[in-house]
Amino acid sequence: MSLAQNTANQLAAALCDPTANTEVAAILNKGTSGGTGIGYSTGTGGAVTQATNRTTGVTLNKLTGQITTNNASLAAEAAAEFTVTNSQVAIGDVVVVSQQSGSNGGNTDVFVSATAAGSFNLKVANNNAAAGTAETGAIIINFAVIKAVAA
Repeated sequence: MSLAQNTANQLAAALCDPTANTEVAAILNKGTSGGTGIGYSTGTGGAVTQATNRTTGVTLNKLTGQITTNNASLAAEAAAEFTVTNSQVAIGDVVVVSQQSGSNGGNTDVFVSATAAGSFNLKVANNNAAAGTAETGAIIINFAVIKAVAA
């Protein structure tokens, strides 16, 4: 067995049974009580506020951050898409988003609709029924870029 195969087998065994390897256990248990969690360190992120309207693009060249959308009205059953220009993003990366706050209609979704080298698109969708509430508040969106490769 080659050294690479042996190392890969040891890593696989450690991941299947983290109690057998204290270093792996420490990494996997960071999110438990008293741990620091898994994520980026202070200073890695940034913040930006969208100007003009809900389709205006923003630029934030950070691996993690917070985007505050414009508060222009978004009618029920409507969606608005905008581009986040970010030099940290590669075509194969995974961008994860979550809505921190701001939805006044209670049925608003935020999701990544496309990823490209140097940017990603976010879509804000107001899923209220046609006669429902328009989305009129600024939405705070958290994002993180997970570096990935296809091969």
